[in-house]
Amino acid sequence: MEIWQLAMLSVIGVVAGFLNVMAGGGSLLTVPVMVFMGLPGPVANGTNRIAILAQNITAVTTFFRRGFSDFRLSLSLAACAMPGAILGAMIGARLEGVWFNRTLAIVMLGVMLIMALDKGKNPDQAASEPSRKQLIRGHLAMVGVGFYGGFIQLGVGFIIMPVLHRVMGLDLVRTNMHKVFIVMAYTSVALLVFASQVEILWIVGLALALGNSIGGWIATRVQIKQGDGIINIVLNVVIICFIIKLLFFD
Repeated sequence: MEIWQLAMLSVIGVVAGFLNVMAGGGSLLTVPVMVFMGLPGPVANGTNRIAILAQNITAVTTFFRRGFSDFRLSLSLAACAMPGAILGAMIGARLEGVWFNRTLAIVMLGVMLIMALDKGKNPDQAASEPSRKQLIRGHLAMVGVGFYGGFIQLGVGFIIMPVLHRVMGLDLVRTNMHKVFIVMAYTSVALLVFASQVEILWIVGLALALGNSIGGWIATRVQIKQGDGIINIVLNVVIICFIIKLLFFD
């Protein structure tokens, strides 16, 4: 790629990183752009993982410096996601086409419904520690989250956030705190799988990673300062936009 293309990817990465950390869906922007620039689907899918990894390392570090961390729970959830991520990445490295778009739109519509139904819950429930039953359900669900994340990554935030928020009862700031750690962990192994199966364009990935990291840093600071309200707004706006895009635009 030429310098201007790498610079454009960095700018797009800022937007994608902000969306990924705040809610999800940033890869629905970056992967199609790389394909439009001429990268084959599996190569774009694999190269995108460089930016995802850098973005979440930045977000985890920022959360930690701001006093938000629970590495014991984050590690156990990430450990459950990793086996699925390895299997998903092995399949995703051979994925061609965009047949998954309609299914993804249905998944995101379901997430919106779940978040809407969640409004009537006791506000104190999200502030308490997860029960034993919630922990078991959350860890089991992470196996599927890991598979989907390793497989395609696009929109994984819309799947992982209901698991942490709805199933485990975590507030949205702690949900994102754990989300960025889990994605960072399974992306590291998924990237290795992709690198062994397809050609990874490291310079392209690093240009995108620069933007993603900046966007992730901004999103982390915003949500820590603003709390659940801003996350809910961004999450629902992003979901609506991507449902329209996936259902009505190729």
